[in-house]
Amino acid sequence: MLGPQIWASMRQGLSRGLSRNVKGKKIDIAGIYPPVTTPFTATAEVDYGKLEENLNKLAAFPFRGFVVQGSTGEFPFLTSLERLEVVSRVRQAIPKDKLLIAGSGCESTQATVEMTVSMAQVGADAAMVVTPCYYRGRMNSAALIHHYTKVADLSPIPVVLYSVPGNTGLELPVDAVVTLSQHPNIIGLKDSGGDVTRTGLIVHKTSKQDFQVLAGSVGFLLASYAVGAVGGICGLANVLGAQVCQLERLCLTGQGEAAQRLQHRLIEPNTAVTRRFGIPGLKKTMDWFGYYGGPCRAPLQELSPSEEEALRLDFSNNGWL
Repeated sequence: MLGPQIWASMRQGLSRGLSRNVKGKKIDIAGIYPPVTTPFTATAEVDYGKLEENLNKLAAFPFRGFVVQGSTGEFPFLTSLERLEVVSRVRQAIPKDKLLIAGSGCESTQATVEMTVSMAQVGADAAMVVTPCYYRGRMNSAALIHHYTKVADLSPIPVVLYSVPGNTGLELPVDAVVTLSQHPNIIGLKDSGGDVTRTGLIVHKTSKQDFQVLAGSVGFLLASYAVGAVGGICGLANVLGAQVCQLERLCLTGQGEAAQRLQHRLIEPNTAVTRRFGIPGLKKTMDWFGYYGGPCRAPLQELSPSEEEALRLDFSNNGWL
C-alpha cells in the first residue's frame, strides 16, 4: 500500500500528468522490447548488480526500450518493494531515450492503481497492466472494462493492456479491447495469445483510435506485422537480441523471403524458452549466451539434464549454438 505522502503527491500531480499524456497520446511504442528477467542470487535475493550487467549488454541492440516486471520478470514472486526497486534500477541503468514499460498489474483495481502510480514515480514511461484473473469466472468484459478504465483514469502515465492467457487462463475479449482503445490514456495492447486473426481483428477495429498492438512473442512476430502490429515484446530477445531486431528490420523493409527464413529459425528456440521450458529455460540460455540467467525463485525449478539437452538441441538445430 502507498503511504499518505505518496498518495498526496499523486493527487497534486495527477491532473498535470494526465494532461501531458492524454493529449494526442504522444508515446509511440512501436519497436522491439526484451521483457527483462529478474536475476536472483543463490539465496533467492534480487541481484541488482547482475541486472545492471545484463542491461549494459542488451543496450548494444537497437531496442525501442525495455519491459520490466512482466511475466518474464517473475513479478508474481516479488514483493511490491522489490518490483519498484527493480524498475528504479532499470531506469537508472538504461539510456534516457529508451522507453521503460513497467508491469503494474495486481489482482484488485485499487492495488493496481497504487502500483501504477508508484511505477510512474520510479521512472516508468508507461504501465503494462495484466488482466486480473484469480476470479476469472467473473472477469467478463464489463468487469475488465471497469478495471482498466479506473486504472487509466488515475494513472499519470499511459497504460498498455496485457493479455497473456497462457499464464492467466483469461483472454482479454476483443470487444473490451475495442472499448478501452477509446480511452485517452490507454495506448496499446501486448497480446501474447498467439491468435493472429485476433490480432488483425483488433488492429482493424481500433484503426480509428491512437492505439497500437505489440506481439507478445517472436514466434508470431512476422505474422503479427503482416496484420498490422507495430512491434513485439519478445522473451527470446534476451538471448538473440540482434536476430529479433533483424527480423523487425526485414519486416519493415518488405524483405519477405528473408524475414520468413529468419522467422522459421526462431520458432523452435522461442517455443523452448516460452511454452516448453518457460523462464527456467530462458535463464539457462542466457547463461549460454554470455548473460546472467541464474536461478528462478521457488517454486520454479531448474531444468533437468534431459530438459537442458532438449533445450540445447532446439537452439543448435537452428544454427544458434
